[in-house]
Amino acid sequence: MRIALTVDPYIPVPPVHYGGIERVVDFLARGLVDRGHEVALFAHPESRTSARLVPYGVAPHTSRTERAMELWQVGSKLWKLRNEIDIVHSFGRLAALLPILPMRSLPKIQSYQREIPCAGVRRAHRLAGDSLGFTVPEVPPDAPLVFLGRIERIKGAHHAIEIARASGRRLVIAGNVIRSGPDASYFDDEIAPAIDGDRVRYLGPVDDVQKNELLGKASALLMPIEWEEPFGIVMIEAMACGTPTVGFARGSVPEIVLTGVNGFVCRGVNDAVDAVARLRSLSRFTTRKDVERRFSSDVIVDSFEVLYRNFLPQHSRAAPTARSLGERSSKRQS
Repeated sequence: MRIALTVDPYIPVPPVHYGGIERVVDFLARGLVDRGHEVALFAHPESRTSARLVPYGVAPHTSRTERAMELWQVGSKLWKLRNEIDIVHSFGRLAALLPILPMRSLPKIQSYQREIPCAGVRRAHRLAGDSLGFTVPEVPPDAPLVFLGRIERIKGAHHAIEIARASGRRLVIAGNVIRSGPDASYFDDEIAPAIDGDRVRYLGPVDDVQKNELLGKASALLMPIEWEEPFGIVMIEAMACGTPTVGFARGSVPEIVLTGVNGFVCRGVNDAVDAVARLRSLSRFTTRKDVERRFSSDVIVDSFEVLYRNFLPQHSRAAPTARSLGERSSKRQS
């Protein structure tokens, strides 16, 4: 198949530090290329990929003008390639697909790992119709709890501190601090005062090697979110290390966390404190095996591959190509 993958251009694919969406897109692109598909990745110019990279973006990506230009970049490039791709899978802004939404013969998939703009989705559907390796280390009983993610209110770092204190456990916090918008003072006001370098430590952003070390030596990942998070790849990363998740029953947490198997789904802080006390009842080996069964890169790529084929018109599913997408794309851009 000839597949176009799009992602917002704010972070390179794969990411160095934070970037759950970009990490998913990275292993999906690599998996599809390894299976012989022709893949074009629309992403940050510094992305590293075995797919055909179509770079775009207008740094620093903050103003409405810059974002509008980025949407135009993606949309116009997709329009130029419309006859040379079989399916489009967008992990970025739905508005970027506007030029090709009316093309009902071109299947399009929009994946959301952020809050879903329901009104925009309905409008887009009216236009598009139906076309729209880790190890598992053992950890000591007093291993710390970990919070890993953006330091902003909806991610619940303040709840993680409260859970750790009430449980009598140490807590390690890692992630990038949000310094703009309504949560600009959140870290300084609610998180920093609790950091003492002993019971509560803050590491800052962590790369993949540091993340593997951090999660692998944790007794549990805390996911006390205050919003309907669509996925939360950090839970999968923790479970790949054999580390269970204790999370609030919001968003995808109840779908990913199986209470008593790979963690506990909780109603609030008190429930989470009780769950922390029961962590020793969980098997890290079982946690790892469950994530392999449901969320390994092969399983995810298999699922998307089936989804793509189901979206393609029957007559075009095995259509041969004379030249690769990369060759055609480079000639159009030259």
